Amino acid sequence: MKYLMLIYEPENVYEGAEGEKALMEIVGRHMQLGEALRAQGVSYIGAPLQPTSSATTVATGEGGVQTLHDGPFAETREHLGGYYEMELKDLDEAIHWARQIPVMPGGKIEVRPHADYA
Repeated sequence: MKYLMLIYEPENVYEGAEGEKALMEIVGRHMQLGEALRAQGVSYIGAPLQPTSSATTVATGEGGVQTLHDGPFAETREHLGGYYEMELKDLDEAIHWARQIPVMPGGKIEVRPHADYA
């Protein structure tokens, strides 16, 4: 079975004189890893990538229509994990309670009133 190992690092970690030194050290360690893999008979390929500023994303929409976007990230949607429905007096009170709902870092609470079509 093949495995893909994706390497994620902050892009700015290799900036400046200290960053260049760190890059040379890490490249040396990648070379050592390559030697170890070959010594063990492991079939592999590997390559560094250009910075994310060089990335282009192809997005496919309805009907197979494709558009191009500068940048590395495909558009994703957040997972709707649950909801509360509350009877409250106004938006201020709703926001007060929304702030009490626990979420993980990066989480969000959207506050939206029911539509009244009467």
